[in-house]
Amino acid sequence: MYNIEELKLRLLSELKEIAENLGVKNFKKLNKQDLIYAILDQQAITPDEKLPKKADSEKAEEKSPEEKKEAPKEREQNQKPPRGPRNDKSDRRPKRENVTEAAESSKEDAPQEKPERPERPERKKEPKAENQDSGEKQERPERKDNRRNKKQEYNQNIKDFDGLIENEGVLEMMQDGYGFLRSSDYNYLASPDDIYVSPSQIKLFGLKTGDTVKGQIRPPKEGEKYFALLRVESVNGKTTEEIRDRVAFEYLTPLFPEEKLKLSTKPSLMSTRILDMFAPIGKGQRGMIVAQPKTGKTVLLKEIANAIAENHPECYLIILLIDERPEEVTDMARSVKAEVISSTFDEQAERHVKVSNIVLEKAKRMVECGHDVVILLDSITRLARAYNTVVPSSGKILSGGVDANALHKPKRFFGAARNVENGGSLSIIATALIETGSKMDEVIFEEFKGTGNMELQLDRKLSNKRVYPAIDVPASGTRREDLLMSKEELQRVWILRKFMADMNSVEAMEFLLDRMKGTRDNNEFLISMNG
Repeated sequence: MYNIEELKLRLLSELKEIAENLGVKNFKKLNKQDLIYAILDQQAITPDEKLPKKADSEKAEEKSPEEKKEAPKEREQNQKPPRGPRNDKSDRRPKRENVTEAAESSKEDAPQEKPERPERPERKKEPKAENQDSGEKQERPERKDNRRNKKQEYNQNIKDFDGLIENEGVLEMMQDGYGFLRSSDYNYLASPDDIYVSPSQIKLFGLKTGDTVKGQIRPPKEGEKYFALLRVESVNGKTTEEIRDRVAFEYLTPLFPEEKLKLSTKPSLMSTRILDMFAPIGKGQRGMIVAQPKTGKTVLLKEIANAIAENHPECYLIILLIDERPEEVTDMARSVKAEVISSTFDEQAERHVKVSNIVLEKAKRMVECGHDVVILLDSITRLARAYNTVVPSSGKILSGGVDANALHKPKRFFGAARNVENGGSLSIIATALIETGSKMDEVIFEEFKGTGNMELQLDRKLSNKRVYPAIDVPASGTRREDLLMSKEELQRVWILRKFMADMNSVEAMEFLLDRMKGTRDNNEFLISMNG
């Protein structure tokens, strides 16, 4: 083991030999100062057993002064002493020490040439240096042990995180059989929060795209990118045993809505009260809000969402905003107690389609597990436009530039709404745009016109007069409303409809608002009709 003082006294050629023995990399390119530090660093890393043995100073002292005098002469004749075999390290070291000591003695004999050099014989302090070396030798193994212990503790800490973290997400399956749990914070698109699900877990529990999986996860190991799912706690709010025998959504029996969603909340909120009377919404309803621009459809959708969240906490409410303005997305997320998923108008059509697909799959999986789900879609016209952009061309173009195959998937989305026999329900209330000046929008509306079982018409004349809600009451209604309302209530509503049949939309709405202002709820209003 060499210290820095010893190494500074040695020649560059000797330092290179030491570096070669220690296995220092690229030592030939280094200057003397860098080489000294490289040797010291290599000594610190190399275990004590593997270090080349240094010749004892005693052997050097035993040599006679005659040999010391002969050494400089030999050096003058042969500047480069012959090297022995590389494996014989013990023979090489004493020669080096002799050379250095002999060089010192020769320099002592001729002090006139270089007066600075006589200061070098301070090497008598070598015993102290040896003591320091022995201390360093004792300290360094301790440091290495500490480093190993720290590494073991660090690795142990990583293992300790396994199973401590719980998270959930919506499963999206890949073609190769594995999947990822997507986060709602990123609208169920690829994100850093994704959790890897192995193919064996998917097969074991029979998971499908859209399943909301909750479970224990572990941090990514070295070389991995994503968190991984360790254990599945629940799927769609049910245990893994309960979901094994679930029936696929396509094979569930659809029925007319039978259980009414009560929307009335405050006496002053007329929009939801009018909806309850003239266009009631049930669990499993497929409703369409037909609206011209600037008629208040988004505000009406928000009021419906708040009413469902307040009166029916058992329903899982999703608001899907496609091709909407970003500020409306923020406003909706802050003012409604529901899951708001959006794809704004500045995004590509592929993103609109992907977001709507994953939301629909999530809703289907929840219905399979017996939950009641409500999706409020704004708007189905823009969703159909996105599908028209994405779908491969079939060669058949309808009027307005709509591809013949483009409307199949939006219809499939809207047609998924149903009340399931002995199970859950999926209600979809979607807005459709009319009179926008686009022929495509008219074609899309005509295709969806007869598919819903509830229709709510909004009138631009009312909104221009600032009469809200701008509902065209005579044109709005629900199919099989007798399943959602009591006989007495239904008879009174029919009488009211007959009375307003000759009125236009503005007169009918003004008449209703005048009569409903003084009443606390719809029952009180219908009873007051006798007077």
